[in-house]
Amino acid sequence: MAPAPDQPIFYYDLASPGCYLMAERIMAELPVAPEWEPVLGQRLGVTEPAPDPVALALAVAESELQPLRLPARWPPQTQAAMLAATYAKQIGRAVAFSLAAFRQAFAGGRDLSDESTVLIAAAACEMHPTAVLAALRSRSVAAALARAGERAAGAGVSALPAIGVGAELFAGPAALTDAIAALATIGAARD
Repeated sequence: MAPAPDQPIFYYDLASPGCYLMAERIMAELPVAPEWEPVLGQRLGVTEPAPDPVALALAVAESELQPLRLPARWPPQTQAAMLAATYAKQIGRAVAFSLAAFRQAFAGGRDLSDESTVLIAAAACEMHPTAVLAALRSRSVAAALARAGERAAGAGVSALPAIGVGAELFAGPAALTDAIAALATIGAARD
């Protein structure tokens, strides 16, 4: 299903603390609900440097989120979680699953490569564990995740988090602010 012409697209990877911080804010701050598009940053050539735990903890505190607990393994291996996020998108639960998975990783310090962690996130949004496990092994779900990456690359995504608004793409920590401004401009042009 293609997004509406004015619907923003939020490109994210569950391995990214920057995507986590944006995911926690985007639904409340963006004036139009975005399409959530899980993409593997690694496949887009996006490298996630080891986070500065102090700066990240400050950003988490400023956002009034649960205290930061980073996963022990860095960078996190999120292939299974990203497949589950792709499946969640197919059944209309991308936002709920992705937020639950982000919180498992960055508030719980849990490893998203562990299937039990993925299943805990899935249970939080009432996804059946048998269906999730089948999705993790499904070629069609893997192909859907690959196609999402191709669409993201075609849109010019080279950094995450990223938000597409029409033909414009905004990336990095300022993406949300820039997307809000772009949507305001579109709204003003209609009035």
